[in-house]
Order: sequence, then C-alpha cells, then structure tokens
Amino acid sequence: MDADDLISRELMLNRFRRLLAEIRGGAIRRQGFQPWEIDLLRDLESCHLRSRRERILQQYQRAVEHQLEMGPGPPMKLSEFLTRKARRSGSSI
Repeated sequence: MDADDLISRELMLNRFRRLLAEIRGGAIRRQGFQPWEIDLLRDLESCHLRSRRERILQQYQRAVEHQLEMGPGPPMKLSEFLTRKARRSGSSI
C-alpha cells in the first residue's frame, strides 16, 4: 500500500467520524458530501433505529474504524453491519 492510499483512507475515516458525530448531535452542518456519505445517510434513514440507537452507532463506528484500518473503503453501510451482527448473535435486530 502506498502513501496515497493511506492518506485517502485516513481522510475517509475522518469524514466518517465527522458524519457520525453530526448524526449523533442531531444536525448535519455541512452542505458538501462524498457519494459514499450520501449512501450511508440514506441507509441509516432506512434502518429506522429506535431503541439502543447510541449504542448501535458506537458499535458501528468501531466496526467501520476497524474495517478502514484493515483495508480500503468505502465504509460499510449500517444495514450491512446490523446484518453481520444479527448473524453472529443468531437473532434479528
């Protein structure tokens, strides 16, 4: 992996963390988005998190951070994370 790939992943991780912080705070404060950020926002909206929202978002953030440390992006969608989590636990979310 070359330096440009590392920089690209680090920038993606920073944008992801910022996006999740804005989501948790209840207000998206920017107007420009990368295509993968729009995909994540649409996916998050379709997941309809109600209970344990904050806990699930924390777990999701840790999983994406791990994903981006290990390989290229874009970050997995929340629905993908929830599906993987349900398979591991043997239940549905």
